[in-house]
Amino acid sequence: MKEMKTVDAVGQILCHDITQIVKGVTKDARFRKGHVITEEDVPVLLSLGKDHIYIWENDETKMHENDAAEVLRQLCQNEHMEASEPKEGKINLTATCDGVFQVDEERFDAVNDLDDITIATLPQNMPVKKGQKLAGMRVIPLVIDKEKMEETRRVAGEGPLLRLLPYRKDLKVGVVTTGTEVFLGRIKDTFTPVIEAKLNAFDLTITEHRLSDDVKEHTERNIRELLDLGMDLILCTGGMSVDPDDRTPAAIRDAGAKIETYGAPVLPGAMFLLGYFEKDGRTVPVMGLPGCVMYSARTVFDMALPRIIAGDRITRRQIRHWGIGGLCMNCKTCHYPTCGFQH
Repeated sequence: MKEMKTVDAVGQILCHDITQIVKGVTKDARFRKGHVITEEDVPVLLSLGKDHIYIWENDETKMHENDAAEVLRQLCQNEHMEASEPKEGKINLTATCDGVFQVDEERFDAVNDLDDITIATLPQNMPVKKGQKLAGMRVIPLVIDKEKMEETRRVAGEGPLLRLLPYRKDLKVGVVTTGTEVFLGRIKDTFTPVIEAKLNAFDLTITEHRLSDDVKEHTERNIRELLDLGMDLILCTGGMSVDPDDRTPAAIRDAGAKIETYGAPVLPGAMFLLGYFEKDGRTVPVMGLPGCVMYSARTVFDMALPRIIAGDRITRRQIRHWGIGGLCMNCKTCHYPTCGFQH
């Protein structure tokens, strides 16, 4: 790359895109990398403030920013993602399906720690829609040493840095609603419709529904019955607090679930339970949902449900990390998941 006066650059090859910005009208490349400068281009370039221009000189030790962005794309792109063409040295990745976006944080941070390397993504474990931008990547200089890009490959290691877990389809979801007051018809069940609406957002419905009083053995029996019916996910509502007659956590445990956590550093949602059954060679998640899920717009359930539907196993350690970003701001207009809750 060599700098020269624009008026002397006729016939030379541009080595980078030149952007034209007209407020409220356009922000796009007026001239693209590889363009051969003509006499007619000179006044336009001068009007864009380019009294000097960078032209391409072949150098086997250097790599152009667009080519370097392509290296970063190769390190990042995974299934269910599509890449844009390089533009002004940058490549974007977008989702080709709905799902949960994830980053291999340790390797990703190691790559971003290298000088002149820049990759920006959506937050970890963010639910995304088809067509949503996932990541953008570029190097800082117009040209970069090829050895730097080889170092980047070495640091990145094997396998893509990013992944998108598609939501599973046709999951069988069983719900056990506990509470003597609901079981006997003293009050209306207002929890189940909320669960139904949350599932509908992922094109799922409640496959089997059971009502139980507060007797632990009855709740346990209903859970076992749903397992025997081949449910892929079991949700239990009611009986999740520490009151003496709230026995749902014990029923879930006694039904055979391995409990990852009872309690989560998330507000709303502190009394959340997550466990897993191993049944006939299958792993079946079970969640005990606290009452806040019924009346709060966003809770711990919204953090866990997308990952569970995508088939991601959530660990106790991960749940404990939710405390950072686990305080809902109760905004007047909810923008979840485009907010700090969970992230």
